Amino acid sequence: MKVQGFFKDVGGASRVAKARLAAFENASPVPVTNDPIGDVARTWHPGKLDLVVTDVRPASKTTTTVRFERPDGQKLPPFYAGQFMVIDFPIGESLISRPYSISSAPYQARLDEHAFVEISVRRSKGDGFICDYINDHVKVGDAFRGMIGCGQFYYEPLRDAKHVVALAGGVGITPFASMAREVAHGTLDMDLTILFGSVTSDDIALKDELDQLKSDKLRIVHVLSGDEPDWQGERGFLTAELIRKYSAPDTTYFICGPQVMYKFLREELKKLDIPRRRVRFEVFGQAKDITAFEGYPQDVKDKTFNLTVVRGVHEDVIPAKATESLVVALERAGIRIETGCRSGECGFCRTKVLSGSVYICPEGDGRRAADKDFGYVHACAAYPTSDVKIKIPIE
Repeated sequence: MKVQGFFKDVGGASRVAKARLAAFENASPVPVTNDPIGDVARTWHPGKLDLVVTDVRPASKTTTTVRFERPDGQKLPPFYAGQFMVIDFPIGESLISRPYSISSAPYQARLDEHAFVEISVRRSKGDGFICDYINDHVKVGDAFRGMIGCGQFYYEPLRDAKHVVALAGGVGITPFASMAREVAHGTLDMDLTILFGSVTSDDIALKDELDQLKSDKLRIVHVLSGDEPDWQGERGFLTAELIRKYSAPDTTYFICGPQVMYKFLREELKKLDIPRRRVRFEVFGQAKDITAFEGYPQDVKDKTFNLTVVRGVHEDVIPAKATESLVVALERAGIRIETGCRSGECGFCRTKVLSGSVYICPEGDGRRAADKDFGYVHACAAYPTSDVKIKIPIE
């Protein structure tokens, strides 16, 4: 850039303004209706889409894979391998949103015919009624609305090492299944080793589909923690010793699985002295037991408070348990609030606290500094510790 001189340079704004006025005067009176930039934005971020179920099949004895396509047969929005989708479920009088990692590959969402996206959902152990609903009731032809391509859990070559070790537990294999398919297709350039921990060999989610993808760039190592004498593979848990065995000198580690696995792996990874920038944890959903976190006020855990919900000029007062997030209280009362990750990261459920106190889950406090200063919380990670009054958008 050529420097013209101080006064000439700082006076550039006036020259631009004159040029714009001249362009306006010489412009055609016919409005310009095309919007190429907007068209690109709407292609990448179309918001909620109508989706129809076109296939339901078992991924293991406790896991079901569900395939979605657009009713009009069009391609689905682009996304990165490792991201999740948010699906709206009409349950009773409520419309409840849940995030699920996408287990299919991005290229499959852009096929010329029958473009699709898939999720693989494991039956719950009594604490996830939407998971059970998917396994028991969802069938071909069912219609839903969903948003595709959420989250930050994906490979970035400018940030991550070429060699990636993915540590998966149970149904936490799903984002890595998406990565594996993309690597096998040749549209994701990395060397991927998946250490996949399961309890029993007859309940390894997506095992047959993933084992068929193995190559020089993709290794899948099954690790069994259950007692099976005939098992020929790795045994035990995903320990530091096992992780070191499959690591390269420069490796990025991606972790996805149950909350108890996260706690265990944080301690194991410390033993390997891995730089923080080389470790990526997927968000894990709402805390199973918020009372176990440091700083939670134990004297309120058995209490139920009044939650006043302000929407425009309308107010509702509903019960809210101290051990359940504000989002759960709202859903129980049939009050709609937009949610995404349900882990406190994405900010879809950003809510203004007008009065009262809440406990913020320290594992998922993704608020901006300004939100903390001005009393905003992410409702999926905020738990009432007194009577609370909040303001939410009108749906």
